[in-house]
Amino acid sequence: MSIEAINEQLLRAIGVGVALIDLEALSLQFRNDTFVEWFGDNDPDVKLTDLFPELDGQMLLAEMDVGGRFATETSFKLRRRKMTVAMEFNRTSDDGQKIAVLVCQNITRIKELESMIDSYSMMVERNTHEIKREKEQVEKLLLNMMPRAAYEEYKTFGVVSPRVFEPVSVLALDFVGFDEQLSRHEPGVIVSELNDVYSAFDRIGAQFGCQRIRTNGDSYVAVSGVPDPNQDHAISIANSGVRFLRYLAQRNESHPIQWAARIGVATGSVIGSVVGSQNYIYDVFGPAVSNALAYRASADAMSIASDGDFAKLVSGKFQHRPFTESESLGAIMEMPVAGQTAG
Repeated sequence: MSIEAINEQLLRAIGVGVALIDLEALSLQFRNDTFVEWFGDNDPDVKLTDLFPELDGQMLLAEMDVGGRFATETSFKLRRRKMTVAMEFNRTSDDGQKIAVLVCQNITRIKELESMIDSYSMMVERNTHEIKREKEQVEKLLLNMMPRAAYEEYKTFGVVSPRVFEPVSVLALDFVGFDEQLSRHEPGVIVSELNDVYSAFDRIGAQFGCQRIRTNGDSYVAVSGVPDPNQDHAISIANSGVRFLRYLAQRNESHPIQWAARIGVATGSVIGSVVGSQNYIYDVFGPAVSNALAYRASADAMSIASDGDFAKLVSGKFQHRPFTESESLGAIMEMPVAGQTAG
């Protein structure tokens, strides 16, 4: 077998088409067997642009006149299948004729692999974005369930160590006549109302350094001094409680459903930790929580009940009116503005 035959077989094996192009007529003067397999026997009337419809003939001629070399990629139909080739033209001279050697490398498989890689990359990017979005949603959910400091500890170590926090202040709130509201309105209406009210409570509490710990039906519990110490924890809780009631009073003026809350506040110590191994939630419990819940039960509608210890911590900022039926409990009220009487 001759060297020329061996080279021809090698070119065919790797899918390389070789042809001589008359640049004046853009016709093929010679084509190797690979070209024949692609396009059939040589037809002297067939132009290069007939075989490769996507090829820009004008650009080819301009580039060959300037530099004598032109490289591009193009596609064509081969037996109902799209085929892509990398084309390289190199100008040569033959008795004054403008001749170029064309080498075509079949890169169809390479393009298919590139397309697969691009699709895979897009899928990975899409999945990464989805994972990031889900992670943000989980983080947001966990931050609704526990303070950020507890969340950071849980994210780092997988557990939240129980801690005693002292001194702190606790607010416990519920609604007077809640069962009657449930019987008069659709469940969806009640849930929507509670969502609006509790969201407002969360915003108000955050302004004064209070953290909502849990809600359970009409029960709302918030704390100040957990997990970050707050020297003015009692004042923060009192401010939040007073503004909770002010918000409800203003809301009742324009809403058909009327809400009347009673609030108990207390100061003391609590234990804070994540409770549960699967349906876990950050919770606080201890004397301050128990007392706040008890004082709430003694409070009148749209009032805040506390004991004398709490009243001493907020004296000068709030008034404390003793209850007639009990010497130990009284109602927390805002200090009157000059010229006005406390209500």
